[in-house]
Amino acid sequence: MTQDVCSHRNNVHGSDKALLYKVGIYGWRKRCLYFFVLLLMILILINLALTIWILKVMNFTIDGMGNLRITEKGIKVEGDSEFLQPLYAKEIQSKPGRPLFLQSSRNVSVNVLSSNKQLLTQLTTGANGIQARGRMFEVKSGSGKLLFSADEQEVVVGADRLRVMGAEGAVFSKSLETPHVRAEPFKELRLESPTRSLLMEAPKGIQILAEAGDIQAICRNELRLESKDGEISLDARRIRLMRLPEGKASSSSSSSGTRPTVYEVCVCPNGRLFLSQAGTGSTCQISNNICL
Repeated sequence: MTQDVCSHRNNVHGSDKALLYKVGIYGWRKRCLYFFVLLLMILILINLALTIWILKVMNFTIDGMGNLRITEKGIKVEGDSEFLQPLYAKEIQSKPGRPLFLQSSRNVSVNVLSSNKQLLTQLTTGANGIQARGRMFEVKSGSGKLLFSADEQEVVVGADRLRVMGAEGAVFSKSLETPHVRAEPFKELRLESPTRSLLMEAPKGIQILAEAGDIQAICRNELRLESKDGEISLDARRIRLMRLPEGKASSSSSSSGTRPTVYEVCVCPNGRLFLSQAGTGSTCQISNNICL
């Protein structure tokens, strides 16, 4: 009985030993796994080192990156900055007490667009100059006074004085409308039309005044003073008519040698003036050969 039990136990243990399996990675698989784990750790260390290096070079901080700082009022850039793509911002201002400097190798353009992306106002500075495009252009002083304004209808100069420093003065291809034309102190005022006529017209009169000098009117052909409804008055202590032709007086009306020569001004029917040696009577009829 005892021998049967012992033989039965030996058979059970032998069958259990035959059913056991080995669990795990052995051989070349184990070596490959360790190699991949080591390679992954090396890559992690390299990636960590590169990340720390980038953070150090780019100067990343809690407030921003490099010269770029993020504040409560917006983004603050210290030093020179270069933008390779368009910059969209609500407001760009410099540091208090420092100028705002914009630099470009070609041009700088400031555009104002509508909600439909249509161009409303444009300011362009380039190699050819400064161009402004818009419905109106205004220049005002610090107190808000209008100094200059331009639109499609007119150009307004609101300054107290308009000074033209060019040697040729001011050139107007059309008419000039102004209530007052005055030269600078101790300077001459000259109105000249080299190739055309000079016309001064006013509904209530024209006043030409020189308080400390002379007035000269010079032309090449004719100088005409015309008043349709009124009169022309020459009020002066002396009125001199230079280079008037002199008529020939008759022998009966000639003055004696002891008497000084006196002339009278005569008027022809066509309006021409000439001088005639005065006699006891009028000599204009006698010296009328100038009127022919």
